[in-house]
Amino acid sequence: MCGIFGYIGKKQHAGEVVLEGLKKLEYRGYDSWGVAAVAANSIAVKKKVGKIGDATVGDMPASSFALGHTRWATHGGVTDMNAHPHLDCTGTIAVVHNGIVENFEELKKELEKKHHTFVSQTDTEVIAHLIEEYKKTDSFDEAVRKAFNRCTGLNAILVLQSSQRTMVVVRNGSPLVLGFGIGENFIASDAAALLSHTRRVQFLEDGDMAVIDENNVVLTDVVTGKKRTIHPLTLDWTLKETEKGEYPFFMLKEIYEQQAVIAGIAHSSLVQIERLAAVIKKSYGTYMVGCGSAANVSLAGSYLFSKIAHRHVNCAIGSEFGYHVDFLTQKSTVIALSQSGETMDILESVKKAKEKGANIVAITNSLGSTLYRLADEKILISAGPEIAVASTKAVTGKLAILTLLAYALAGKPQEGVRVIKQAIDSVSALLEKESVRKIEMLAKKLIQKEHMYVIGRGLSYPASLETAIKIKEISYIHAEGMAAGELKHGPLALVEKGTPCIAFLPDDETYGANLAGAMEMKARGGYIIGISHKNHEVFDYHIAVSDAKEATIIPNIVVGQLLSYYLATLKGLDPDKPRNLAKSVTVK
Repeated sequence: MCGIFGYIGKKQHAGEVVLEGLKKLEYRGYDSWGVAAVAANSIAVKKKVGKIGDATVGDMPASSFALGHTRWATHGGVTDMNAHPHLDCTGTIAVVHNGIVENFEELKKELEKKHHTFVSQTDTEVIAHLIEEYKKTDSFDEAVRKAFNRCTGLNAILVLQSSQRTMVVVRNGSPLVLGFGIGENFIASDAAALLSHTRRVQFLEDGDMAVIDENNVVLTDVVTGKKRTIHPLTLDWTLKETEKGEYPFFMLKEIYEQQAVIAGIAHSSLVQIERLAAVIKKSYGTYMVGCGSAANVSLAGSYLFSKIAHRHVNCAIGSEFGYHVDFLTQKSTVIALSQSGETMDILESVKKAKEKGANIVAITNSLGSTLYRLADEKILISAGPEIAVASTKAVTGKLAILTLLAYALAGKPQEGVRVIKQAIDSVSALLEKESVRKIEMLAKKLIQKEHMYVIGRGLSYPASLETAIKIKEISYIHAEGMAAGELKHGPLALVEKGTPCIAFLPDDETYGANLAGAMEMKARGGYIIGISHKNHEVFDYHIAVSDAKEATIIPNIVVGQLLSYYLATLKGLDPDKPRNLAKSVTVK
């Protein structure tokens, strides 16, 4: 969940190149940051606690060879000393690391007996000292290889040595991407950080070790040492897509990009979707898995497949799916949803499913990601880079794909396109100035509240879960999403005078039952916020959402996104970087 960036080439301001790369990776970790640059055969290090946004490295020496890191703390508190990079005893080896060295205590005791001195509480520092120890008898490259193989767990490291003009990078679990330039090369934990330098990249596989200088990259198997082949890809993202432009935050920019993303899916994904529908028709047992917002989309998918295609789909949280794999066979299909394609819980579940012989379908936003490469079938969301930690356009993009897929399974693909176009029109209306102003005014009314509840039935149930998770992660207000029918089975006891209660009431078969839930809350003093195609006397506040049949879940979720955004910004919070969270969850 940390950001890694490295540069080697002809530029003499490598520290600044790395710092700018890290700023584009801050969404992957922002507890602290650090840069190490080689100059005159010595390593200069600058590292600090806090966000990297206004940081500078102008006081570091000129260098053409540097690496850096943004941290999401796992081992050791958030301190300057625990920030990466970490050095060995000699100060000639620098390491940045993403992941967890599960056996670091054992290794640390071993190294302390050999008189190595540790200055941090991190597991990462063990790697630097291990390399130092092996370097006494081996080459730098071999020392890195041996040290990495001693570390258990899922890890990615980038290492440099002051006396040798190469970087060594190893990946096992956490994502890393090589970027190829002319007379310069790069390494990053996300391809988006490379776009200002190059679009020619190589996504590293588990077990890949690369030795990098400004002109060459040698790729080997970290376990066997055998050479592996490089197969570069060309990214089709643009640099503009990674910048905020006129928007104050990436989250707001990405909310407004949703109309174009969904329209692109409706226009260009139908051939892939129909091919995937044919695969699912042949399967015996279909499973849909995701984590966080993707889990809410998976649940929505189960409703869409049932209602539109009359097909049963099992949905599961990615971290729990490993306990369901006993049911999988070679006839099973597992649809894995992940914005990053690098979420560890999803990848572990998918690997277990593959061991059972199941057919894997990936719905992801990241070309070349681990999930993308593992899958037998894949559909790219093609939403462009999503920088804000809270996923928005990837969520609605996945919902658009699943809606079209359900209609394709029902043999009605063009009807699916029509429904998605209705959803686009509905989202467009929500993003008009007057509608946005009304949602902002609602946020002002709710900003001092500590608790709120979100209810829905059918497809509005996953909509309520998604709205609640957005409010929690962005504004730090406790929000509970629930099935409206469950109110009387316990949660109603928590509703008192003034408690905000958001109710989704689309124009479908759930309208009456959802209205009954809103009335139950109103009777206990709840402040009722109706998200619906029409107003009702039970509502204290109404947000109009025009009907888009089954795809109404898409504009409903956009309401939740906007509300959470304004709750956060009105409280003076950064919606792009919520506390304790990072964009890509690559640790267990």
